[in-house]
Amino acid sequence: MAAPASDGASPADLRRTPLHAATQAAGGRLVPFAGWEMAVQFAGLVAEHNAVRQHCGVFDISHMGVLTLRGDGVKDRMQGLVPSDLFRIGPAEACYTVLLNEAGGIRDDLIVYDRGRRIGADGQESDELVLVINAACAEADTAWIRSQLEPAGITITDRKGADGILLALQGPEAPARLEALVGESLAGLPRFGHRDLVLRHGEAAAAGAEVFAARTGYTGEDGFELLLDREAGLALWQQLLAGGVAPCGLGARDTLRLEAAMHLYGNDMDAATTPLEASLGWLVHLEMPAAFIGREALERQTAAGVERRLVGLRLQGRAIARHGYPVLHNGAVVGEVTSGTWSPTLGQAIALAYVPTSAAKLGTELAVEIRGKAEPATVVKRPFYRRG
Repeated sequence: MAAPASDGASPADLRRTPLHAATQAAGGRLVPFAGWEMAVQFAGLVAEHNAVRQHCGVFDISHMGVLTLRGDGVKDRMQGLVPSDLFRIGPAEACYTVLLNEAGGIRDDLIVYDRGRRIGADGQESDELVLVINAACAEADTAWIRSQLEPAGITITDRKGADGILLALQGPEAPARLEALVGESLAGLPRFGHRDLVLRHGEAAAAGAEVFAARTGYTGEDGFELLLDREAGLALWQQLLAGGVAPCGLGARDTLRLEAAMHLYGNDMDAATTPLEASLGWLVHLEMPAAFIGREALERQTAAGVERRLVGLRLQGRAIARHGYPVLHNGAVVGEVTSGTWSPTLGQAIALAYVPTSAAKLGTELAVEIRGKAEPATVVKRPFYRRG
C-alpha cells in the first residue's frame, strides 16, 4: 500500500512519523509521500529487497491509518460498506477487502481485523473491529466511515494516534525474530491471524510492552505488522537494527509488493475502477444476502461482463514499463500500465496494466511503448513471485 513516488509537497507541509529521526540516523533518504516525509531507501533498494526475500527487513509504516470500531453489531454495520463477507472471519482473524462507492468503484483497500468481544476504555464490553487503511486516504476514509456508522451507534477512534508506531517485520526470518522477543512460539498464528503479545526480551523500554501483532504484510513474504506505543516502538526499531535486521524504505516496499502482484491504490485501482475490473473479483461475494454500497452496480457488471481487466505483463527486454505507459495490441493502443519495475528476484521487467478483456488471456502477446519503441510483453499469471 505504498510507493516511492513523491507527491510534490513542500517539506514544511509534510507530516513525520515518531521514527523520523531514527530513520534519518539509520541513513534513510527521505522523500515526500502521501503528505508524509518517509524513507525511500537506506542501504539501497536492491539490497533491502533481497534482505526481505532472503532474511528479514523492517519498515516504518506509521503513516498508515488504524481505526478501532466498537459497538454491538459492528460487523453487521461494517458489512454494508464492503463487498466481502465479513462473517467468513471470526475473532483473531482478518481479511483484505475494499470500500466501494455507489458505482462499484474502489474508494480504498483495507484490512479488517475481527477482535471479538472486548472490554473498552469505558469498562464496557462490546464487539470490536480494527481497520488498517492507506495513508493517502486516511482522513477521507475516516470521515466517510464515521458518516456511515456513527449514526448507527458505532464508536470510531484513532487506534494509533499521533505517537503510535506501526512496523512491518517481513521476511523468512521474521517469525524467529519475533518469537525471540516475545518468548513464545507463533507457529499457531496463521496468515491474517492476529493477537496481543508482550515483548519480554530486549531493550528496557520495550520489555513488557504490549504489541498488537498481525501476520500480515505487503511483501509476499511471511511476516508481521506490529502496532506499539512510541517508547516501545522506538526501542524495538533500534533493537531490530542492532540485531542485524535491515531497515527498508518505500522503494523496496514497492518492488516487493509488485512482484507479489499486490495492488497499489491510486495506481492499480481507484474510485473509477471496480473490483471486477481490477482482478479482485474474489473479494466480491454476491452470493451473500447482505446489502452493501455498490452491490447493484457490481451485479449489473457481473451480468454484462467487464470490458477491461488488470493483467500481469512480463517484458522481454530490459526496458522498464512505468505508470501511464501505453499498452499496444497489434500496433494499436489498447490500455496502459499502472505499475511497473525491474524485478530483483526474477531478473526481468514486470508490470500491471489494464487491457481489454479480449487481450487479457494468458499468453497474449502485447507491447508497451517505452521512449517511442514498442517493447514486447506477454500476459502472464499473477503473482509474478510466490514464496516457496
